[in-house]
Amino acid sequence: MANNNEQTDKPATKVDNTPKVTGVGGIFFYSENLEETQKWYSDNLGIEMNDWGSSSFDSRDLNNPEHINSLQWKPFKKGDKYFSPSKKEFMINYQVQNIEGLVKKLKGNGVTLLDSIETYDYGKFIHILDKEGNKIELWEPI
Repeated sequence: MANNNEQTDKPATKVDNTPKVTGVGGIFFYSENLEETQKWYSDNLGIEMNDWGSSSFDSRDLNNPEHINSLQWKPFKKGDKYFSPSKKEFMINYQVQNIEGLVKKLKGNGVTLLDSIETYDYGKFIHILDKEGNKIELWEPI
């Protein structure tokens, strides 16, 4: 007979803190005419720009439905130095977990780090180069 004062032991939820990419956080590309590009996407596809000239697409995390993921989409004026030193026309932002652990792993693998981790109200960021010289932005949301 069960004692009414006993608490049922639930299995502890295992937290995965592996340093890794967990999703795409942003897609950024160059535009020859920024204002016309933004207007075209707004007029034709309904993509509205926020105060930072980007649009945010939100979704729920399947494994954690109360958590909302956000993907940033933004055109940049062609030649903007934000993609530098990459010569490519685009940059991808990846959402990551355990950015400090990931940076340690990347250093150990000889990956080029372009800066150090910077922290803002909305998360931590660092920029790296892949093997072909593509600049990648890593973002750990708060």
